[in-house]
Amino acid sequence: MAYAFHEFVAKFPIIPMPATLGEETHHVFSLENEQFPLDMIEQFILPTEEATLENEELVEYIPCFAIDQTEQFIALVWWKADLLAYEYVLATYTDKGQLISRKVIAFTKVIDGKINRAVATIDEDWVIFIAEGLADASRNKEVFDPTSSRTYEYEIMANGEIV
Repeated sequence: MAYAFHEFVAKFPIIPMPATLGEETHHVFSLENEQFPLDMIEQFILPTEEATLENEELVEYIPCFAIDQTEQFIALVWWKADLLAYEYVLATYTDKGQLISRKVIAFTKVIDGKINRAVATIDEDWVIFIAEGLADASRNKEVFDPTSSRTYEYEIMANGEIV
């Protein structure tokens, strides 16, 4: 089944900023937002991904929200759950559904026994502040290494580009 772009966008409740995305935030979205049909994922999300659905049969996508008060573009955030990797994706589109820009803005990934986490806050001016750090996951303990912490930011420009 083919969907209209507005049907995809309708899955994302519009919320005012600021918004913070952390490790557990997706639970709220999974309880409150209607899930994507599989063919909607294939039509609108997978073209923004590097992999295909055949390679991702265990991957889950949850609509999170649309950023309020965007006039020249549509900004959507969804959560992607993969094996040992969870990501919050911010994607911007034209009103006709053409992808403008896409970035992973928050995540939890396990690589070689280390947990890499990033949390993001999107403010009212569409600046995305990200704090990232590593933790050792050995011996069932998470011990964060403060020397691995870093902060950086992205910004959504008026044309929808994420820089």
